[in-house]
Amino acid sequence: MRWPRQLMSLLFVLALLAGPPMVLLSLVGAPLQGWPTAAQAREWVQNPLTEQTLTAALTIAAWLVWLLLAYTVTVRVLTRLSATVSWLRRMPLPTPLQATAGGIAGAAVFGVSSHAIAAPSSPPTQPVAAGTLDEAGNLTPPDGDVLADAGISVAGGWLPRETAEQVSAAAALVWLRRRRSYRPRPPGPPSREDTDLAPLPPTVAAVQAVLADSTPPPTEPGAASAGSSLLDRPTVGGAFPRAGVGLTGLGAQDAARGLLVTSLLAGRHHPAVSVVVTRSVLAGLLGPTADTLGRRLPGLAVIDNLRQAAGFFSRDHPGRGLGARDQAQRDTHEGASPTGPTLIVDAASATDNADTLARLAIASAAVAVLGRWPAGQTWQVDPSGRTHHQDGSGSAGPRMCVLTQVTATDLLTVIAHPDPTPPQPGTSGPSRNPAPASRSPQWDATAQDHPVRSGNDKRRLHLCVLGELTLLLDGHPVEIRRTAALQVLVFLAAHPDGADTRQLTDAIWPGLPRRSLTGRLYTTLSDLRATIRSTAGVTLIEHTDDRYRLDPTGVTVDLWRFHQAVRDATTAVATDATAWKAVIDAYPADLAARRNWPWLDPIREATRRHVIDAHAALASASPDAREALAWLQAGIRIDPYNADLHTRAVTALITLGDHDAADHLRKGYTRRLAAAGILPNDTDLTTATLEDRPAIPTR
Repeated sequence: MRWPRQLMSLLFVLALLAGPPMVLLSLVGAPLQGWPTAAQAREWVQNPLTEQTLTAALTIAAWLVWLLLAYTVTVRVLTRLSATVSWLRRMPLPTPLQATAGGIAGAAVFGVSSHAIAAPSSPPTQPVAAGTLDEAGNLTPPDGDVLADAGISVAGGWLPRETAEQVSAAAALVWLRRRRSYRPRPPGPPSREDTDLAPLPPTVAAVQAVLADSTPPPTEPGAASAGSSLLDRPTVGGAFPRAGVGLTGLGAQDAARGLLVTSLLAGRHHPAVSVVVTRSVLAGLLGPTADTLGRRLPGLAVIDNLRQAAGFFSRDHPGRGLGARDQAQRDTHEGASPTGPTLIVDAASATDNADTLARLAIASAAVAVLGRWPAGQTWQVDPSGRTHHQDGSGSAGPRMCVLTQVTATDLLTVIAHPDPTPPQPGTSGPSRNPAPASRSPQWDATAQDHPVRSGNDKRRLHLCVLGELTLLLDGHPVEIRRTAALQVLVFLAAHPDGADTRQLTDAIWPGLPRRSLTGRLYTTLSDLRATIRSTAGVTLIEHTDDRYRLDPTGVTVDLWRFHQAVRDATTAVATDATAWKAVIDAYPADLAARRNWPWLDPIREATRRHVIDAHAALASASPDAREALAWLQAGIRIDPYNADLHTRAVTALITLGDHDAADHLRKGYTRRLAAAGILPNDTDLTTATLEDRPAIPTR
């Protein structure tokens, strides 16, 4: 126990402080009994080494040593007291509402009978991107709330919750567009190298992970975040002065990037220009990627001076400076956005064109000037995004979204137009030098080492990851308490060749420092191993050379059997439809259905594409037109967003003479994509791509 040792230490210190003075006073007396006389001084000079002078010197030395000890102890005590007082000042006290709730809860606890039935433990929650592990092994933030100040913190910035939700929605839309544009090809090896299967940037994954299972916090009256919503002028007017605001301080550049990102995200559903920025400011905000990324961002207008900006704010010429396509889109959606674009300029442009800027501010959603602005308010922004008015009052302003250059670039990639340089997916064979992030698991090597066994397999554990996640022991589900443990199982099932510590931590806890996650991973794996060992008596996960993998001799996995079917279809005779049907039969549902872990998207889409390839191959090889249509319709049920399957189905219906059904399918597909957020001009079905495909036979 610690208190006996602490008591002994205290007694020892007191003995050191009180013992020497008591001994000296009892043996020698008081240290100062008066100043020496002139006669005593002359005697000491003539004969300094006498018994009396030596005793006095030793006494003085003993008192000096004791004074040094007393000084040291006093300084340590004062330091401890100062630290304790500082901690007490920082200690959060409960609010009246929390104190009342705590009192009610305490009364309820003491009022419960001792024979009450214990409530079952709550189900595991999704991990978040900040905090520590709770008792159930789930990741929780240190302050007990996923979101702070109605927003989230990521590596390199802070985002309002609404902006984070827009980022997550835009990321989901990226994968819907990839699903729509994929063109089925003949079934190939399980290891796909499609260039459009590359995962999204790490910052986007971190935002998705935070929002995976969080609930929106209650909005306090009067709380507002600058840049959280730029579609409603009253909301923006409450945060930004109508005449604009200057941004200074260490966080000014980061706040300008946050305003740029939030404005583009909020205006991504409206084809009109949502942000107008000078070229010099954009180069300072985005760095070397400013020119290339700026051309790909919808809703961004780059100007050289404020005179060019007038066309984007004028009611008579709302589309000046836009291309023909953007002008047509704006005419179609005229009046969709009640506010003008956001304007971001530097201090020099604002000072030289103060009158022009004042006129533009009337029709704008927000005006931000990088630097002190004498004609309007100036806010000092700290690196966390908190603002303070520089009008002499020093009052606090709204918290702004702040992003570093790398973080802002990551977030802008989810709304940028695709780079036209990479080849379209499915139009040619696999890339010779694919990006490492887009490579699928090494199924071929794993299958050769551990082939999937037949149906009379004697292994007792079976892991189902296609559809609902379930670990079965002799047909009965095994409870996995930690959500992180479920992710480990699915990740290792999708990577049968194994994964190291870095790969697991980066996937399960994106955006967190890796050095703080090793212990969490070890805790998760230890709990999972203990659960399996106590339930089934086997070791499910192997650990060799810092690589973890599922033991193929102790567990069967439905995903492995699916890829074995894909491998069989690849090596089968081209006219053998049985192998393609086996691929479809081995796919009951999407990989980890109803789970929204960010790392799942590339693997889930690669798995789905194998099934789509099988449906398209069966439709092309079918000698009967109605049977081919049935396979296409079954493929559409697997992926209702794929444009190629819909185009083939529409063509098949027209070939069969059912024009009403073809028109109904076309309109339903257009409505589905429009509901998902894809603009109508991107949903037109065309038969122009059918000329290189086998014709669907008729009777």
